[in-house]
Amino acid sequence: METTSPAMSVALAVLAVLLGLTGFGIYTAFGPPSKQLSDPFDDHED
Repeated sequence: METTSPAMSVALAVLAVLLGLTGFGIYTAFGPPSKQLSDPFDDHED
């Protein structure tokens, strides 16, 4: 009996990539790298 179907492996890989990118985005937005981000609205004030 087969333990894992190929579709389940692909689904888990896609889920892992999605969670990784989400975690990286949150870390970049709210973690230490966020200090280097600039606000484009503040850069172009009239």
